Amino acid sequence: MTTSGLQSWQYGRFEMRARIPTTAGMWPAWWTLGVSGEWPSNGEIDIMEFYKGNVLANVACGTSTRWTAKWDGSSKAVSSLGANWSSNFHIWRMDWDDQNINLYLDDSLLNGVPLSSMLNPDGTSPFKQKVTMLVNLAVGGDNGGDPAGTTFPVKYEVDYIRVFQKL
Repeated sequence: MTTSGLQSWQYGRFEMRARIPTTAGMWPAWWTLGVSGEWPSNGEIDIMEFYKGNVLANVACGTSTRWTAKWDGSSKAVSSLGANWSSNFHIWRMDWDDQNINLYLDDSLLNGVPLSSMLNPDGTSPFKQKVTMLVNLAVGGDNGGDPAGTTFPVKYEVDYIRVFQKL
């Protein structure tokens, strides 16, 4: 799912309640891209990404080398989150304003990023523009890994996605 060409937002609280597949080869994500500019200088925010046994919360901007990102990332092993974690729904959240991006899992801060620390080489912040949202489940690939041991079908179940903004 993508909102590109349909809806975009600047700042606010983004929230998703979902149950993600964590079996071998699965690579679910919920992320944003800035509406203006080329990746990664348009800014990428991985509100939720999972692969190789870890839940990640990442923010990326551009570097002086085309298509090379500067990452501020954080990860947490699913195995550290308790028994049956993958069987339950969880809430991922981003609180984003003109100073900070804070990424949460079940109300626990995974990554807090000051916008001033993630600037493109020209000194601009890609996170002071509107973004579109993407929700996807990739299978395999460099990060997803080998899905050969996974029984299909698998489900990435989204209960809701909400965006709250101040008027």
